[in-house]
Amino acid sequence: MGGLREVRHVRLLDATGVPFSAPRPPRRIVSLIPSTTETLCALGLADALVGITVYCREPAALLRDKTRIGGEKDPDLAKIRALAPDLVIANVEENHAEHVATLRAWGIPVWVTYPRTVAEGIGMVRELGAVTGTAGRADEIAGELDELYAATRARLDRRPPVSVFYAIWRDPYMTVGRDTYVHDMLRVCGGANVFADRPERYPTVTLDEIAARRPTVILLPDEPFRFRPKHVGDFAPCAARVHLVDGKPFSWHGPRIAEALRSIPSLLAG
Repeated sequence: MGGLREVRHVRLLDATGVPFSAPRPPRRIVSLIPSTTETLCALGLADALVGITVYCREPAALLRDKTRIGGEKDPDLAKIRALAPDLVIANVEENHAEHVATLRAWGIPVWVTYPRTVAEGIGMVRELGAVTGTAGRADEIAGELDELYAATRARLDRRPPVSVFYAIWRDPYMTVGRDTYVHDMLRVCGGANVFADRPERYPTVTLDEIAARRPTVILLPDEPFRFRPKHVGDFAPCAARVHLVDGKPFSWHGPRIAEALRSIPSLLAG
């Protein structure tokens, strides 16, 4: 637990407006989001993690012996309680509000996140640093991300955006609207989401509608739906460049943003 410092009179508001305060850094943490688990490890908190989801796989070497408490949508709340955590980290979109409420009713502190832009994803690193007593390390990571973010925007603002369709599901096909983290990541990296005008956060679309939007690039990630080479043929009528991609750079918050900002712009530019 080296590197943790005392936190005195810290009072913060999480994404749900609930205040958080702690006399000392947490020593027993349960993470309910894979990207947050990765961020906590980057902050030097692997030893403090006592519970993670079955989908928390990165960094594999540090998570091999951790207790698995179920999935984001169906965690074993009794198992979490038995771990006696002094902090559980959840997310508005990935976890159910009633689960968070139950944990809080048991007296377990819960910090809820909800970054919907790349800038907010960087800010979340600093928030987690403040909540866990690792502000110094968090500032280092976030500072590097800030510089990379600014450099990426400065470079890409000089070129026309590339029209992109990003799939998240098949049968029916679903994509991302403008009020999503993935949409903003595409924007920051030089992409123009072809369904940004749809009001839904995750619109259902048809192949004909996709073709009508004439995307230059079609991205088929491996999460939440695992797209395979056999699915590429669905988009033959679109006359677009189709890429099977790792979904993590597009959707994971935290240090993973660096990988995204370095790789996605060139992928979109072709």
